[in-house]
Amino acid sequence: MLSKFVSIGARIEVQNVERGLEEQSDSSSRKIYYSQIYEILSDDKMEIVMPMEKGKLILLPIDGEVELVIYEGSGLFQCFARVVDRYKSNNVYILVVELISSLRKFQRREYYRLSCALTVFARYLLEEEQQAIENSQPYTLTPGLPMEQGVIVDISGGGLRFLSEKAFEADSLLYVSYQLPQNGHYKSYEMIGRVISARVLENRSGTYEHRMQYYDVDRRTREEIIKYIFEEERKCRRKERLE
Repeated sequence: MLSKFVSIGARIEVQNVERGLEEQSDSSSRKIYYSQIYEILSDDKMEIVMPMEKGKLILLPIDGEVELVIYEGSGLFQCFARVVDRYKSNNVYILVVELISSLRKFQRREYYRLSCALTVFARYLLEEEQQAIENSQPYTLTPGLPMEQGVIVDISGGGLRFLSEKAFEADSLLYVSYQLPQNGHYKSYEMIGRVISARVLENRSGTYEHRMQYYDVDRRTREEIIKYIFEEERKCRRKERLE
């Protein structure tokens, strides 16, 4: 079953699940970790790279239950699984998980991605900015600091993917600024985000692709971004019908 729908290298969200809470619809209070599929062992068992946070391995407990959201080219897949083993293989720390629910395809509005080409400016947070944000303290971003220009190539209510000539480190926090059209004018969005992955493009030497998840974005801003995405999608569909 697994190999029919997901592939080695696919990105995964991992959330700890307390027993008896699998059916809760609101998982916003559960910590999300990020990983990827390392190997598919059978129809219901696979190896995933042990997630890390701030350079430290996340040692999910043996026999603990997790919720997995798997990113594939054809969409998102969700399931529940049990951690059955942990070990190191070829210098990679591995979790073996066994599915305890069916793999289902689903769509969360905040994860619907729109392909685009939008200018973005980005920079690392200053140490004092990062400390205040991670400790949920009031903060003001320092204005006027140099920022790297890039291009957003897809955007969702949960984050964005952008290209730039500068490589930003995975797991770092960034300040990004971009504009979206809204009611006949452009509205600026200043966001804090965590870099989920960064890689050099094979066919474009010196260009780096970054996947970034928004960090502590408020609901109103998220809904504005989602509204823009779906309005643009409707415009594309209307244009296709007319052609």
